[in-house]
Amino acid sequence: EVVTDPSYCGQIVTFTYPELGNTGVNPSDEESAHPQIRGAIARNICYRPSNWRSTQSLPDYLAEHNIPGIYGIDTRALTRKIRSIGAINGAISTEILDSAELLSQVQAAPSMAGLNLVKEVSTHEVYEWSDPTEANWEFGPGVDGLEKEKRLTVVAIDFGIKRNILKRLASYNCRVIVVPANTPPEEIAKYNPDGIFLSNGPGDPAVVLEGISTTKALLERQQPIFGICMGHQILGLALGAQTFKLKFGHRGLNHPAGLQQMVEITSQNHGFAIDPDTLGREVEITHLNLNDRTVAGLRHKSLPFFSVQYHPEASPGPHDADYLFQQFVELMRSRSVAYGQSHKALE
Repeated sequence: EVVTDPSYCGQIVTFTYPELGNTGVNPSDEESAHPQIRGAIARNICYRPSNWRSTQSLPDYLAEHNIPGIYGIDTRALTRKIRSIGAINGAISTEILDSAELLSQVQAAPSMAGLNLVKEVSTHEVYEWSDPTEANWEFGPGVDGLEKEKRLTVVAIDFGIKRNILKRLASYNCRVIVVPANTPPEEIAKYNPDGIFLSNGPGDPAVVLEGISTTKALLERQQPIFGICMGHQILGLALGAQTFKLKFGHRGLNHPAGLQQMVEITSQNHGFAIDPDTLGREVEITHLNLNDRTVAGLRHKSLPFFSVQYHPEASPGPHDADYLFQQFVELMRSRSVAYGQSHKALE
């Protein structure tokens, strides 16, 4: 899931677990059509996996897609270094073997701040997604009986969307139309959506200007909007807030998030966050990352807009927050009923 997650586009990933690839890889777990990471770092990597779902070893999979990897590294020491000084540029090379020359290229590489990677991962064509979570893996009690309800139409703006997000929306009986990140609002309106979904994605959200302007225009329609990860940041920016780069990103599947008595264990993968001091009075914080108190969720006080900084679909990770998809569906359904009643009254 990590290797194919579009949110990791352009990044070398250090895997902290000492044994990597023991269970191999398989197409069912892919979050996109191909690997998105720029490189992989591991303590040890398995060449002969053993698992009933495995179709290929991880080293063979990376080699097939020309993704460089390095192992035999003290990943705990590297992790402590990143923890102390923050995320840093790096390089893996089998061609340039002079460390000074390689270091000069690393130092010349751009920072993630100001980098628009959405254009590298967003779809170029509109498509419809209809495949739900496979029955054997369905974990959400909220999906029971939804097939009897009216199917809702969701337009998902693709900043780098994960397949399991699409599967969760389909599991909640949504017709999902995925559009490119630069789709203008008038094109989105032609699909007559019941709600708008703002997806996850890589890079600096503040430079995804078309996505921000489109979201601003969609806010005026007052339809339900749900954002995840970068979508959360895009919604915040559209509502007038600002974002900043974290010293080191939140990466992993055990981040506690919540407020007061309610705490969820969440899967997170982001390097930027919303500045709480820039949020307007009409927006309230619903969740904090309890490790560093950064904003992990927000909602509009009077309009149907909400978002979270983490991944409720997990994949990998816990399912504590899957209810948010149900909340989005219920919000769309209630707004749809209210619109139908007002339209009928006008007639």
